[in-house]
Amino acid sequence: MNHPSPAPSHEPANAFTSARDLATPDMRQVDGMIRQRLHSDVVLINAIGEHIVGGGGKRLRPMLHVLAAHAAGYRGDAHIELAAVIEFIHTATLLHDDVVDGSDLRRGRKTANAAWGNAASVLVGDFLYSRAFQMMVEVDRMEVMRILADTTNSIAEGEVLQLLNIGKAETDETAYMRVIERKTAVLFAAATQLGGVLAGLPQNQCLALRRYGMQLGCAFQIADDLLDYVSDADTLGKNIGDDLAEGKPTLPLIYAIQRSTPMQAEILRNAITSQRLAALDVIVAAIRSSGALDRTRARAQMHADAAHAALDTLPSSKYRDALAGLADYAVNRTC
Repeated sequence: MNHPSPAPSHEPANAFTSARDLATPDMRQVDGMIRQRLHSDVVLINAIGEHIVGGGGKRLRPMLHVLAAHAAGYRGDAHIELAAVIEFIHTATLLHDDVVDGSDLRRGRKTANAAWGNAASVLVGDFLYSRAFQMMVEVDRMEVMRILADTTNSIAEGEVLQLLNIGKAETDETAYMRVIERKTAVLFAAATQLGGVLAGLPQNQCLALRRYGMQLGCAFQIADDLLDYVSDADTLGKNIGDDLAEGKPTLPLIYAIQRSTPMQAEILRNAITSQRLAALDVIVAAIRSSGALDRTRARAQMHADAAHAALDTLPSSKYRDALAGLADYAVNRTC
């Protein structure tokens, strides 16, 4: 029997707070597991690991996993370890991302590569990946290992696809979506699908949880790219225009090039290919006047709506409601 999705929340910040509060007992255990399994007798690993893990992130991906596990009716404790695995995989990608991008700021703090150098950041990222695989082997379920192995492989593909798109002003919406599905959404999808797998749900419900996570991840990343042009550095925790400075053709830019005047479109193309921010005010004005931001927001909302719909196969519960609220939060957040 299908259950209607909850009505979208009009207070996304409250939706996130409610979901976080619901997950708090589990997340305390997850944080303890993260710190326990992060430990190494190599001092630099501990220092960089604590810098990243203690950096004030939302822990959204592990939180999604524990909420999905409860929504699926899971009653064991393996979800705590898997949530830590998911956070380690995510943290490793952040370390590698910041090196590739040459970033020096994340969440308003110095990146690890800015503080300790590129080599140390890459190697500690490798440590986190390998620790994650040690932990998933301990869970001793082949389906879990298959999903997470496929996920890390897809993330690597997404990173390479993004690298290939750097400085390419002709990148289209299809190419952009290929990147974010692999680079971002696939880990959301694994986090939620694994909740169903642990609970022993039928395949159709496990795949519905995966669809929810994939659509949520797409909505989250598209909204994140939108924030680059509507938030300041204090609000967003990164420098406005960073993606443009790195030559990344994100969806607001792609849409703006399609809808701007020929002169504005040429300015935007040159900004991507030259990776220069000398005319940032002109660039942002061109993006805003083109209607690209509204179109980008609508695309994010489309994915959020699809995430809502994917929850219909699950029984009604406060955990399913929390997952639905996070779909609203993903699109309407301000940071």
